[in-house]
Amino acid sequence: MAQDIPVSDLTPEMITRCELVDVQGVPLPTSTADLWDQIWSFQARPDDVLICTYPKAGTTWIQEITDMIQQDGDAQKCSRAPIYQRIPFLELCPPRPLATGFEEAEAMPPPRTLKTHLPIKLVPPSFWEQDCKVIYVARNPKDTAVSYYHFQRMNRGLPDPGNWDLYLETFLAGKVPWGSWFDHVNAWWDARDTHRILYLFYEDIKKDPRGEIRKVGRFLDRELPEPVLEGIVQHTSFESMRENPMANYKTLPSFIMDQAMSPFMRRGTVGDWTTQFTVAQSERFDSEWARRLEGSDLRFRTRL
Repeated sequence: MAQDIPVSDLTPEMITRCELVDVQGVPLPTSTADLWDQIWSFQARPDDVLICTYPKAGTTWIQEITDMIQQDGDAQKCSRAPIYQRIPFLELCPPRPLATGFEEAEAMPPPRTLKTHLPIKLVPPSFWEQDCKVIYVARNPKDTAVSYYHFQRMNRGLPDPGNWDLYLETFLAGKVPWGSWFDHVNAWWDARDTHRILYLFYEDIKKDPRGEIRKVGRFLDRELPEPVLEGIVQHTSFESMRENPMANYKTLPSFIMDQAMSPFMRRGTVGDWTTQFTVAQSERFDSEWARRLEGSDLRFRTRL
């Protein structure tokens, strides 16, 4: 939910596990597909910043980093509201009477920072017409699959993932919300020379947060003095964000996200896939990965 939601407006009956509907070859939640024409016609502004990721690739992390940069490292200003209210989720369409992500975005004063999980072919064309800046974060697919599995378990608005063995096949087939990881990361990678896209890797941010945060700052035309940079590094560490109610989604009721089942901020590591994959699953995944990205110069690390 990406809105300022009065708890009194929400009931457990309003939150149900969604079905997926094909939109131009991409499986999206039914609620998103039902309002697709309005999402597609969304009007971007020239000073919009769009944050895009495949789900569970460090979305909230880069959102908090970006907001801290835009607020000159002022953590107090970043505590003005939960992250899902500060940065609307463009294609999120919760039950009425709650506002959609694009309605929340339309009501925001400029400059806006917005979030999407859409593959590049489904991004509303106005973002390209306005030459907006896009920050894209990609994460290695094995850790992404594990994180997405546990996220679908705890997020009552997404399809039930079933057991891990079944889910891994579903993930490889691209039949999860927002479609194929392989198509998503590759198409955004190929668009770097066409649009103003800063393409980042989760593993790089984990290994060198200072360098990657500085890179985001420069992309946003912000030079970060050393004390400001250090403050952002500390504020956006996994440990800090896990305890931050403005970032950890614990402001949402448990009937939306059941964090007793799996925390929203679960582990945040590189290589967690080794605790979930069998040897056979890892080999099968590697084979499919090589096939799907054959000919691409896009590379990922599965360990640090």
